Parts: sequence; C-alpha cells; structure tokens
Amino acid sequence: MSLNSALEVDLTGQVNSEAIGSGYFGAVGGQVDFVRAAARSEGGISVIALPAIDKHGHSRIVARLSGPVTTARSDVDVIATEHGIARLRGLGLRERVRALAAIAAPEHRDDLLAQAREQWGEL
Repeated sequence: MSLNSALEVDLTGQVNSEAIGSGYFGAVGGQVDFVRAAARSEGGISVIALPAIDKHGHSRIVARLSGPVTTARSDVDVIATEHGIARLRGLGLRERVRALAAIAAPEHRDDLLAQAREQWGEL
C-alpha cells in the first residue's frame, strides 16, 4: 500500500502535488514511484489523500489543475477526502468525473459538474 498527499486533483484523476499557480510547495519526490510500486504489488493499492477544501474554502478537487501533473491519471488508483473515496482504476472519463465530484466538498459539486459538462459534454 502507498499513501500520498496532493495539493489538488482534477476531475480526470490527475494529481498535482507540487505547486498552486506560482506558489511552489514541493518537488515530485517519490510519489510516482510509490504509486507504481503499490500497483505492481499483489493486491496492492495506492491512495492519494487530501482535504476537500483548502484554508480559503476553495475546492481541492478541480476541473483543471493550476499546477503541474505530478502523477498521471493512468497511475492513480484511489483518491480519498473526508467525504469518501473514489476508486478510479479501470474507470472511463465520465465515470471518473462523477466519482471525483461525489467526494468533493458538497458546496462545490454542482459547479464542478457544470465545468465538466462544459468541457466534455453530458455526463
């Protein structure tokens, strides 16, 4: 099992653990290595955990990342917030969007889904 944190996760499952806009918070470190190692282990699972909102009340599950992709969506297994877990392994784009919106802070869910529909059409 691997457990890592993130600054934000987009609705497709891409993970940013480095920077928000011009604010740099940390390097890639070993996140990708641990995520991939867990996936290769028999019965392994990788979890990216983050609070649903930041200290200013902004959603940390976002329609588009404001910083770099640290971990690609193809490597992501599980995303967890205080509102639940989204098991992304094997899901298509629309399923991922719905799963991640469901664990976002309730006050941000409608807006996230509206942004997703704008970008990808009906979900």
